[in-house]
Formats: sequence, C-alpha cells, structure tokens
Amino acid sequence: MTSLVSAWNEAKRRLEAAGVESPVIDARVLLEAAAGASRADILAEPRRELSKPQMATLEDYLARREAREPVSHILGAKGFWKIMLRVTPDVLAPRPDTETIVEVVLAAFPEGWPFAILDLGVGSGAILLAILAERPQARGVGVDASEEALAVARENAAELGLTSRAAFMRTDWTAGLDGDQFDLVVSNPPYIPTGDIAKLAPEVRNHEPRLALDGGRDGLAAYRALAPQILRVLKPGGEFAVEFGVGQREAVAGLFTAAGAESLRVTQDLGGRDRVLSGHKK
Repeated sequence: MTSLVSAWNEAKRRLEAAGVESPVIDARVLLEAAAGASRADILAEPRRELSKPQMATLEDYLARREAREPVSHILGAKGFWKIMLRVTPDVLAPRPDTETIVEVVLAAFPEGWPFAILDLGVGSGAILLAILAERPQARGVGVDASEEALAVARENAAELGLTSRAAFMRTDWTAGLDGDQFDLVVSNPPYIPTGDIAKLAPEVRNHEPRLALDGGRDGLAAYRALAPQILRVLKPGGEFAVEFGVGQREAVAGLFTAAGAESLRVTQDLGGRDRVLSGHKK
C-alpha cells in the first residue's frame, strides 16, 4: 500500500521529470482529488494509506498530466475569482491574468448599481459570471461562436444560481445585437499571433481550443473587428474592458481610439504586465 506522503513525493518526481512547470502544486492537487483528501489531511495524516481505487485514479491523473494535459481538464474544474467553474476542452481554462478585467469592472460599477453586461467570447462564462456573482443588480448576455462553449457557460451559470440574470447566444461577436444597449462590454478575445501558437506550452497548444487562441497573423484580428462593434452596442458613456497580450498595448489602444473611445486606461495584472484596456464611449 502507498501512503499520502509517499504518493505525493512520487507524483512530484514524475511531474518534474515530465517538465511540468509546477510539479509540487499539481502533484498535491491531483493527489487530493484522487484520494478525497485535503491539504490539511496530507500534513496531519501523511501515512494514511490510499485504497486500490484511489491509486488507480491517481495513476490515471498522473499519466494524463505527464502527457501535459492541463489539471483543469483532468479534474473538469477551475477556480476563477471567487467562483468554481466547470471546464472542458471546448473552452479556454480561465487564468489569473484575466481576473484583472473583473477588478477593473468592480471598481467602475459599485455594488447596488443595476447595469447590463455583454461578454464577447464568453467561453466558460468566467468573466461574466464572476461579475454577476459580485453585483446582484447586474444582468448580462454572453455570446460565443462555439455552441459547445455556450453549453459549458450555461451549465456554470446554473451551478452558480445565476441563470435568471445571464442569457447566452451563439453569434459572431455583436451580430444581431441592437446598438446603444449595454452599460458594459467585456472581452478576452484570441490574441496569440498564428505563428506563435506552435511555440506555446503543450498544455495550451495541444489542449486549448484554437478558436480561443488564434488572433491572426499579428494577433490583432479580433480587435480590428471588436473595437467598432463594442462602441456600437455600448450606451453613450458606457464602459468597456478588454484583455490583450504582451506588446499589444499601443496597437489595441489605437484601434479603440479610432473607433471613438475615450478616457482610455491600461491596467496591469499581478505580474506587472499591461493586461487590460478600458475606456468609455463618447
């Protein structure tokens, strides 16, 4: 039989040998899930033995992680902001960097304000649902080109009890939506240049949906479409917040300025990188 501590040590060794970026954390998370244990259990009862079914589950998890499948896909869930989301290969796994959008929005829309949100490229629903969970007076619409992604977002909304305030529709960005309709538009569009996708970590290039990654030749294709469309559907004075990639600050800001945005601001993520552009419609 194998104890919790010996299983953890062996899992760490295997993931480190496989080149996983965070072998210690990933080994612990997978062990906790396989053994039905908490971090406190591992520390307090390190010699607790795993059952044969638990060992089999852990072996499956580790083999998949050694193949560089993301932990979020293995476990089918990922935490974002203060909520837990179901995640599948059909959606981009939510990342801490994207929480910067939520921070920007909550600062701009105090608690108690009623407002209408549009999330373009809603994916798992991470941004939209995190905001709705924090602002009970808000309502929102999430759109995506992928019906599979929308199914995940709908399920997450139901799990969080937000179905009454969140609607979802399949469309190409703002196609079919009326103008001057929303107080807030948010988006984390694809912004990786096509030629750079092959250089991404295996967890991303082999397991994330390409539709959510590929930003065209220079990574800016989505912003060229989004800038005028976002300004069209925003109410006068409405706010927008979009995520962008490394080195794209000036280009993205230029596209929104040309579309008629004002009061542009750039917010950095926790790593100190320029991450979110926000502003208003004149």
